[in-house]
Amino acid sequence: MNQGSDGAGKTAQTDYVVRIANGMAAFDAPEWDKLGGTVPGSPGGYNPFLSFAFLSALEDSGCAIRRSGWQGHHLRLETADGRLLGAVPCYVKSHSQGEYVFDHGWADAFERAGGQYYPKLQCCVPFTPATGPRLLVSQGEDEDAVKAGLAAGIKLVTDRVGVSSAHVTFMPQADIPTLEAAGFLHRTDKQFHFFNEGFATYDDFLATLASRKRKALKKERREALADGIGIERLTGKDLTERVWDDFYAFYMDTGGRKWGRPYLNREFFSLIGERMPDDILLVMAKRNGRYIAGAINFIGSDALFGRNWGCIEDHPFLHFEVCYHQAIDFAIERKLKVVEAGAQGEHKLARGYRPVTTHSAHYIAHPGLRRAIADYLRRERQDVEQMSGYLEEHTPFRKNLEQTIEDE
Repeated sequence: MNQGSDGAGKTAQTDYVVRIANGMAAFDAPEWDKLGGTVPGSPGGYNPFLSFAFLSALEDSGCAIRRSGWQGHHLRLETADGRLLGAVPCYVKSHSQGEYVFDHGWADAFERAGGQYYPKLQCCVPFTPATGPRLLVSQGEDEDAVKAGLAAGIKLVTDRVGVSSAHVTFMPQADIPTLEAAGFLHRTDKQFHFFNEGFATYDDFLATLASRKRKALKKERREALADGIGIERLTGKDLTERVWDDFYAFYMDTGGRKWGRPYLNREFFSLIGERMPDDILLVMAKRNGRYIAGAINFIGSDALFGRNWGCIEDHPFLHFEVCYHQAIDFAIERKLKVVEAGAQGEHKLARGYRPVTTHSAHYIAHPGLRRAIADYLRRERQDVEQMSGYLEEHTPFRKNLEQTIEDE
């Protein structure tokens, strides 16, 4: 396989050529918008994090660039004459921050053994633990063939560039076999999602809970707003620069205390507010005429994705109201099928969010490190499966008719 100075190389399927784009600017928006999942109306659904607007805003704002340890290295799978068949959002990483699929232990072990784990190739949406397509196929192309070409292309680039590994994170389970066939290892984890079972109102959802749990949530929501707090939902033209100033203050306060260095800068929020306002929902809490807390959500074709939260005043249960209960309200009103509330958080279980398995795939170039990680992942997948089963048994939902009668 020959590789040119532009990073091109042929996959095992000689009709395909892999090229590297060092940023979203190497694509034009109409070209990117032909990839599945990247625009409203896409077959299989729209994921706002894969839109040209979102990914370009991360780079244009300086949040995901080489200086921050996120060098764009996006895969382009093309025909010989340059027609785009598929793509993968990829970044050469010099650290493991902002990923939410943790491999710090792998890096530490490899480097203590004399290896060099960084740089590595990360195939994902930066700072975003939300499942979505990673092997993006242009509309009208052979999906299976293009995905196989993209999987082979990721492996090719990993070997050619000389990085230690490639990590495809928060990807659909359906694409795992394609990557496993290309030599990737399967990893699982868990999140908590709310599923809208055709509810007409929030009370319809509450009716599916055990009586004690139902009463607890009603009390929690009352107490969250007990100090004269009101809730506003802002989207579209409501997202003014003044609103972004307030939300960014919340984000910086909470992010600075929790993570030490928040990943997103103020310019990023202005850019997404300009480029994709109708895909954004801000849930803002107001007291005494000023905003005191807020959460940002992104709206897909059938899902609401909860992301960042922050506050400048602490009030009991306000975090749960703004982030989880309001998201359920909105999803029911918009007839969205699911709310994905971000990474981690067993506390979501009591609020009607169910355990869900997430998936990633990892190509490890060094044979010894690969064997060690493969063994670890076999055991980890078993642990995740057992824990998910345990958590599912402890959801707040009514279990059977007998309990329903007892509740009443």
